[in-house]
Amino acid sequence: MEMGSARAFGRDVTVDAGAFVHPSAQVYGKVRIEAGASLWPNVVVRAESQEVVVGARTNVQDFVMIHVGAGTGTIIGEDCSITHHVTLHGCRIGNRVLVGVGATIMDGCEIGENSIVAGQAFLKEGTVIPPNSIVMGAPGRAVRGRNSGAANAFNAWMYLANAAAYVRGEHRLWSTPEFAEAARLERARLEALYGG
Repeated sequence: MEMGSARAFGRDVTVDAGAFVHPSAQVYGKVRIEAGASLWPNVVVRAESQEVVVGARTNVQDFVMIHVGAGTGTIIGEDCSITHHVTLHGCRIGNRVLVGVGATIMDGCEIGENSIVAGQAFLKEGTVIPPNSIVMGAPGRAVRGRNSGAANAFNAWMYLANAAAYVRGEHRLWSTPEFAEAARLERARLEALYGG
């Protein structure tokens, strides 16, 4: 595997040369995967009518399903983590957002930057979440405010580094002392940049 070497998808799929797409990922329709983004095992992305965009350095983890709504695409910002088993359906995700394991975000939802959506949250159609929020529940709602931009960007950085390691055939990057030191430095940089 090489960065940007995703197998040929349909003519409407654009994969940046610096993106990582696991061979088991399935991508159909009008989809754009930007530089440094990564799609991990068994991700499914379908965009038969509207568009799906996966922003720069955003990771879409194992078994995520991304689809479009009847009148809304799914637009994911930069430096996001869409974690395992999430469903995104016709929604808009701001920069530096982490969506927790098993969450579902429905048509017309908007998640403000620097937010966290807790695992298993269910956001019904049209829910708007302001920036710097912690979202929980079913139906999901902002339960408190907190700027999680630095922490979320750090998580995205971890996956950016991991994707590069996978391309080299290395599957234990996060366990190395060298990575621990690089992570310490990157966390400090991001906290200075975004607060934390």
